[in-house]
Amino acid sequence: MTQSIAASREPLIKYLIEVLESDLARTKQPIPLFKEAILDTRLDHKTRFGEGEDAEKLVRERAAFIDEIMRLAWGRFNWDENKASWRKTRISLLAVGGYGRKELHPHSDIDLLILLERNSYDLHSGNIQSFLALLWDIGLEVGHSVRSVKECRAQAKNDVTVLTSMMESRTLCGDDELSVRMNAKIAPEKIWSPKAFYRAKRKEQVERHQKSAHTEYSLEPNVKTSPGGLRDIQTVMWIARRKFGSVDFEDLVEQNFLTATESELLNQGRKFLWKIRFGLHLLAGRDDDRLLFEHQQNLASMFGYVDGDQLAVEQFMQDYYRTAHELSAVNELLLQHFDEAIVRSSERAKIQPINDRFRIRNNYLEVTSDDIFKRYPQALLEMFVIMGSSDNIEGVRAATIRLVRRHVDLIDEDFRANPESAKLFLDLLGCTNHLFTQLRRMARYGILGAYLPEFGRVIGQMQFDLFHIYTVDAHTLQVVRNMRRFRYKNQEQQFPIAAHIHHRLPKVELLYVAGLYHDIAKGQGGDHSELGVAVARDFCRRHNLGTWDTNLVCWLVRNHLVMSTTAQRKDIQDPEVIREFALFVQDQVRLDYLYALTVADINATNPTLWNSWRASLMRHLYLSTKRLLRQGLESHVDRFHYITDTQNRALERLQERNIKRESILAMWKDVDDDYFLRESVHDIVWHAEAISKHSLVDGPLILIRDDTLKRRADEGSTQIFVYKENTKELFVSIVTALDQLALNVVDARIPGAANNRSFYTFVVLESNGQPIGDRPGRIERIRSTLLKYMQPGNASVGLSQRRTPRLLKQFVLKTEVHLREDSTGDHSILEVITPDRPGLLSIIANIFVDLDIILQNAKITTLGERVEDVFHITDEGGNPIRDETLQAVLEQRIKDELDYHIDKVAS
Repeated sequence: MTQSIAASREPLIKYLIEVLESDLARTKQPIPLFKEAILDTRLDHKTRFGEGEDAEKLVRERAAFIDEIMRLAWGRFNWDENKASWRKTRISLLAVGGYGRKELHPHSDIDLLILLERNSYDLHSGNIQSFLALLWDIGLEVGHSVRSVKECRAQAKNDVTVLTSMMESRTLCGDDELSVRMNAKIAPEKIWSPKAFYRAKRKEQVERHQKSAHTEYSLEPNVKTSPGGLRDIQTVMWIARRKFGSVDFEDLVEQNFLTATESELLNQGRKFLWKIRFGLHLLAGRDDDRLLFEHQQNLASMFGYVDGDQLAVEQFMQDYYRTAHELSAVNELLLQHFDEAIVRSSERAKIQPINDRFRIRNNYLEVTSDDIFKRYPQALLEMFVIMGSSDNIEGVRAATIRLVRRHVDLIDEDFRANPESAKLFLDLLGCTNHLFTQLRRMARYGILGAYLPEFGRVIGQMQFDLFHIYTVDAHTLQVVRNMRRFRYKNQEQQFPIAAHIHHRLPKVELLYVAGLYHDIAKGQGGDHSELGVAVARDFCRRHNLGTWDTNLVCWLVRNHLVMSTTAQRKDIQDPEVIREFALFVQDQVRLDYLYALTVADINATNPTLWNSWRASLMRHLYLSTKRLLRQGLESHVDRFHYITDTQNRALERLQERNIKRESILAMWKDVDDDYFLRESVHDIVWHAEAISKHSLVDGPLILIRDDTLKRRADEGSTQIFVYKENTKELFVSIVTALDQLALNVVDARIPGAANNRSFYTFVVLESNGQPIGDRPGRIERIRSTLLKYMQPGNASVGLSQRRTPRLLKQFVLKTEVHLREDSTGDHSILEVITPDRPGLLSIIANIFVDLDIILQNAKITTLGERVEDVFHITDEGGNPIRDETLQAVLEQRIKDELDYHIDKVAS
């Protein structure tokens, strides 16, 4: 059969069905024949799709082919065998749901309704069971229900999803009169009035969107159910069908509820999403509508995208996100239109004039005449200022939204250069109500991208990684949203410093401008922080900002990553680091702006980044810098005096606890000065008191507690202190044990030691980013696991036993290693950038052991799918790694072993 099919594609379905029907008449073994026809059709569709055939044609064609399969399968049974019985009842086979709409993707469920005239199931039960068994035996993915006409009404009345499925039914086999009777019983005048149906579908959509955090820009969106997906188009059409009887876009255009432009946008958007969904089904081999990372790359290649300034996958996903964005905007517009036409049509109009251009009708903004934007183009900005200045405007009337979208092209160079436009935009940034909502509306309607073309360029632009979970435009607006949240009382607990800062910023609108422009140059090649300065400066010039304002905005754009980098990758316990950062920010005002921008940025990049550890790091850096700026940089305490002061304060507290000075000093001879630099007085006292009561004859000393000096309950981390006779394998043993415990090491303090004693401190978090807390069982398991792994010979040198998460497997990045000598000349700094995976620290630690490298300190930073770890290391003699051969071997060993393991995981 296959050879003949290949020779004639156009009449494929007709040919297949004719051959199948002929063959079925000559055999009592129908299953192989059905299976062969279905497989041949599936392979033909796969080939034609790969050659560029329109997915819409294939979707319709598959539905038509399945119609014929159903006809032949249904026809193998005698549905009239009880015709003579007084209990006879007619029966029909209906396609419902997506199949009812004649939309079948390669692995879509085939939804069927077996419709009975009466509840006489027993008359047809044998045939029904045999018919369904045949469908399953030939490999069809069938969803079915068996109901009488009366039951259909009862089920539909109780469940709007059942009603929705029935609304799209069509008769495949049997008497069509049953379908007519069913539709009469579920008609809008009987159950689910258009108003009730609209409200149910609107609620359904809101709940569905909540699962995607109300954004089209999920990392792995669902092309069917995510905002801007196929379900949003279907929701609009369902409501239209219930109210107006419309079955397609053209019907709505004829009834003036949809413009020709909107119809074309919906049609093209659906075609693009169908193309993606068709490809997803082929790649997954099942009904899976999720755009998973692995599928994104394959589809980009399948659709002909090639790497350029942007990766092929980033170009493809930008097209997807822009399509979803447009479809969401049209969905929002049409639902608003339906709300006015269906829900509020009988409301008495309450008109509140605002000015000659705008008024409020029943709490929704509308223009006073259709030519307002032509006569006064700046009204395209003014409307958002009006909404941002009022707390009782719920939204914009549908007709006005349409006018806005239709007149976006009025925003040209002359419009942007008009001082009145600039004033209106700055007025918007100064509005007291719902700034984020207004900016989001502007983006939805196309106004923001038109007024700020640099913003329009980054709409839908994504980075193919796990660190940036939003597109650049969505991230940017989320940054501004976070900044606005700092104003509210209910945010003071989560962001106490930012909330305090926000109220005292001299010009808070400058913070918002910096938020809008901090990532504006992404995707242009080069350092986006530097490139963005020129773009931000042009905005400031166009909006007549003063010199101080402009310099501050540009400084923030250029340096928006500095504070987070300092907090996470430098030793902020070191007074020299604090002094260096204080010299950089220069004054309290800059510190306040930079802190607020940094916190808003981190939380808008990926909510999981703002864990208790990062919050405590940022707080410590801010407060330490603020203290130094207040005291004056000339009062800076150097390392020697800082260490001496720390020791004296710790001595005083320990002596208060009846521990002799001589024993304390003897104990401290086992560690170098870095211990007193990196540990707090509180922790030094904790360690010393426990050591004074412990003998290593009894084994290692392990102390575990949450950071008791943290200012807030949801900040901080857990410290694990290990005091033990030192060995080369000790660090390997500990990090391997912590990995097996699924604890994330975020900091490791390994001071130099004399007399072969270890004073190791590991700062850890649970996998959810929180400290361990008061859980005795968990703490005891940590302690016992550490003791087990510290036994001689138990240090693991192999791969972690924990599985690498699916998402991490998609990012096979080459490891980067950078080695340099610290400016103090005390040690070398090794920076490792590599994909994250379980057991990473253990692999690196084993290399250190093999090469006789001593670890002094480690800063562990996880950024989505990659880590950026910094290790302070020396050679065996305690000197920086200056031997060029050793440097080369160290760098190459780390690259080879990490890349080998990640390649192994990926394969």
